[in-house]
Amino acid sequence: MFSGIVEDAIKVVGLRKEGTNLHITMSCPFSDELRIDQSIAHNGVCLTVVALPGDGTYTVTAIQETLDRSNLGLLKEGDLVNVERSMLMNGRLDGHIVQGHVDTTAVCESVETEDGSWRYRFRYEVSPEMIRKGYMTVEKGSVTVNGVSLTVCDSEKDSFSVAIIPYTHDHTNFSRIEKGTKVNLEFDIIGKYLARLAELS
Repeated sequence: MFSGIVEDAIKVVGLRKEGTNLHITMSCPFSDELRIDQSIAHNGVCLTVVALPGDGTYTVTAIQETLDRSNLGLLKEGDLVNVERSMLMNGRLDGHIVQGHVDTTAVCESVETEDGSWRYRFRYEVSPEMIRKGYMTVEKGSVTVNGVSLTVCDSEKDSFSVAIIPYTHDHTNFSRIEKGTKVNLEFDIIGKYLARLAELS
């Protein structure tokens, strides 16, 4: 369980394919605090630490299902990945409830500067089945973009905007998102449950 409050944007230093799996190694300032089997969200995708070489890096493995559903298969060495360790149950929930289970990807349509902040617009493929599952946004609701908990603006059937403050821009990989960039989306879990209840009632 996560909150969508990114701890750091860390650099990919190694990529290795093994069958259909992708092993991703990253340089991390808090690698000495990690342990094998620990869950960490990477661009919003919950992955397990599988190696800690002790050189300031760690490795996780993404299976084919994860690569198909997220943007992790597009990573290159030098790319920045937003990371967040799992939420402490005795802490404040500063973002919203994030599972680390990416629902789909979206493409950035535009980036506009707004007097000290930025507005990003994202578009994703939508279908009746996705809507029945609650894979949608609502005005002023929550959405996770590359692991960042954000408030939805200008919600439409297959697109939405988010406003990014300077701190978030500078401390996450939003600083590298531009028109055409593919991002990971996780829709609000409460909305998914409500959609499921409505479908079954």
